[in-house]
Amino acid sequence: MDKNDRRYDDIIDMEHHVSQTHKQMSVHDRAAQFAPFAALTGHDEAIREESRITYQRKELDENMMEILDRKLDYIIKKKNTDFDIKLTYFVPDDTKSGGKYITIDGRIDKIDRYNRIIKMKDGRDIKICEIIDIEY
Repeated sequence: MDKNDRRYDDIIDMEHHVSQTHKQMSVHDRAAQFAPFAALTGHDEAIREESRITYQRKELDENMMEILDRKLDYIIKKKNTDFDIKLTYFVPDDTKSGGKYITIDGRIDKIDRYNRIIKMKDGRDIKICEIIDIEY
C-alpha cells in the first residue's frame, strides 16, 4: 500500500465538528455559494435582442396609395354607418431598425385627415402613412 493512501488515518474516524458559536448554514445557502454566476451580465439579453427578427417597411406604389385613399374616402362618406374594418399597418421597432406588421379588427372612431391619423374606438391611434391594407 502506498504511504499516501494512509495520510488521513488519524482523522478519518473522528466525529464531525459542529461550532458552538456559529449557526449552521442552511443547505440552500451552501448550494448558492457554488451556483454559477453570469460573468457577462446582459450578454443573454443582447443575444436575444440581436436575434429578434424585424421587417423592413414596404413602400407602396402610387396605385396602392390611391386604392387606400379611395377606401378611406368610402369610410368617411359612410361615417354614420358603424361597421367593422380590418387594418394592416407597420409598427416601427423602438430599439432597432425595421419593425413589424400588425393586423387588427375594430371600429373607427374618427379619421383625422389633417394629422393623418385614424383613431380607433378601442383608443389606438394609427398613422395613415403606416397602413398598407384596409378591408371592410
